[in-house]
Amino acid sequence: MRILRIGLSFGSQSAGDYNVHSMTLRPLILSLAASLVAFTGCGYHTVGAGTHLAPDMRTLFVPVFATRADAYHTETVLTNAVIREFSTRTRFRVAPDANSEADAVLHGTILKEAITPLTYNASTQESSSFLLTVVVSVTLTGRDGKVLYENKNYVYRQQYQSTTDLPTFLQENPAALERLSRDFARALVADVLEGF
Repeated sequence: MRILRIGLSFGSQSAGDYNVHSMTLRPLILSLAASLVAFTGCGYHTVGAGTHLAPDMRTLFVPVFATRADAYHTETVLTNAVIREFSTRTRFRVAPDANSEADAVLHGTILKEAITPLTYNASTQESSSFLLTVVVSVTLTGRDGKVLYENKNYVYRQQYQSTTDLPTFLQENPAALERLSRDFARALVADVLEGF
C-alpha cells in the first residue's frame, strides 16, 4: 500500500518531510490567511453606497417609474412599493406631486423585464414554473440637481408556479411581481439610508 503525501513547502523543507514545527506553522498560516480574507471582505458595498443625505431633507417625490420593457403594470407596482417603504421606514414625507417643492426626487427606470420558463411538465406539454427577472436603474437627486444616490443595475428575480387546472387556477405572476417589488423597495431604501 502506497501513501501519497501532499503538503506545502516551507523554506528548505520538502513537501514529504514530517516536522512538528511545520505542523504547528501550517494552521497558523492558514488562520492568518483566512483572517486577511475576512478583513478585506468587510469593505464590500453595493454600487452607489455611502449616500450622504442632508439632515434637513424632509420631503421626497417618487414619480411613476419609467419603463423600457414590454410589460403591463410593472412600473406602478414597483413605484407603489418604493413609496410604501419610504413612508413606513423613514422620516421622509413622500410628496404627492412634483409641484410640492420636494427636497429630493427619486427617478426609476425599468430597463428589462423577462419571464423565463424554469420547469417543464411532460404530461401537459407546458412549462410549470417560471422566473420573473426585473432590472431597474434608480437615481436620487437633490433639489439643486446633485445626484445623492445612483444604482443603474438593480437585478431582482422571483420564481412562480403555473397551473392549467381551471377549478384551482390562480394567476401567480402578479403575486410574484408584488414579492419582487417588496424585496426591491426594501433594498433600495436600505441603500439610500446607508449614509445616515
